[in-house]
Amino acid sequence: MIRFGVIGTNWITDAFLKAAGDLEDLELAAVYSRTLEKGREFADKYGVHTVFTDVEEMAKSDVIDAVYVASPNSFHSKHAITLMNHGKHVLCEKPLASNAEEVKEMIEAAKANKIVLMEALKSTMLPGFKAIQESLPKIETIRRYVGNYCQYSSRYDAYKEGNILNAFKPQFSNGALMDLGTYCIYPLVVLFGKPISVKASGVMLESGVDGEGSVLLTYESMEAVITYSKITDSFLPSEIQGEKGSIIIDRIHTPEKVEIRHRGGSVEDVSQTAQHEPMYYEAKEFISLIQQGKLESDINSHENSLTVMEIMDEVRSQIGVVYPSDRK
Repeated sequence: MIRFGVIGTNWITDAFLKAAGDLEDLELAAVYSRTLEKGREFADKYGVHTVFTDVEEMAKSDVIDAVYVASPNSFHSKHAITLMNHGKHVLCEKPLASNAEEVKEMIEAAKANKIVLMEALKSTMLPGFKAIQESLPKIETIRRYVGNYCQYSSRYDAYKEGNILNAFKPQFSNGALMDLGTYCIYPLVVLFGKPISVKASGVMLESGVDGEGSVLLTYESMEAVITYSKITDSFLPSEIQGEKGSIIIDRIHTPEKVEIRHRGGSVEDVSQTAQHEPMYYEAKEFISLIQQGKLESDINSHENSLTVMEIMDEVRSQIGVVYPSDRK
C-alpha cells in the first residue's frame, strides 16, 4: 500500500483522486494547502485526518510515502525537491517545472535520494497513445506530425474584463504553451525524440503570458507542426503523416478515437478503449515504479521531460515569455 499525500486542492487534484480511486494499492493519507481551513475542507471530502500547511513538515512526516504535486507551476520544483530530499516519491503535474534548469535540479535530487520522480502527463500513458505507437509501422516513413490543442479558457472572459486569474499570470509560470502546448510536444518527443531545430511564433497578452502559438520543429527526415491556444477553440484533429498513410487522432491530450487512413483509401480503426478515468494510467505507472524499485518511467522519463522543457524554453525565448523563475 502506497500512502499518498497531495499538494493542491483544486479541480485537477479532485480529478486525480477520482481516477486513482480505482487503484487498490493507493491510500490518500494527507493533504497540503496554504490555509488550514481550505485544507481541512478538502481533506474532509475524502475522510483524511492529516492536513499540512507547511511543505517542509509534510516532507518530514512519516504518514506518507509519496506525494502528488499539483501546486502552481512556479512552485513545482521547490515543492518536489523538498519532498524528495526527505525520501518522498513525487508524481508532479505537467509541466514539470518553470524551465529546464529547474527540471535538471529536480532530476538531480531524485537521483541523489534514489526515489521516483515522474511527470504526471496523462496522454502518453493512455491506451489510445499505445494504439498510436503500435500503428506507426503501418504508415511507414513518417514525414509530418501535426499536434493541435486549442481550447478557449473559461478564465479568459474574466481576463478581458480586467480580472487576471492565475492561469494568465507569469509569476505562476502559466500561459497557453505551458498549459496546452505541452500536450502536443510531449507525445512528439516520446515518439520521435529531440528535434534538430525549433521555430516559434505566438500571440502575447498584456499580462505577460502567451494566449496562443505555433511551433515548427524539424527532424532529420520529418517535421512537426504544433498549434495551441487558450483564447480560441479548434475542432481539428491531430495527425501523423507517413508515406503509406496517416494516423488521425481525435484529441492529442486524451486520444480515444485513432484511425489509420491508408493511402489506397481504406480506413482502419485502431482505437483502444480506456477502461478507467484518464489519470488512472499515470497513477498506475507511478505506483508500479515504486513497487518495482525503478527510479523513473520508460515513457515519461527524466530525459523526455527535460527535452520537452528545453523545447518550451526555446519557444518562450523566441516569442518573449519570461517568468520570474527564469531570473534565479
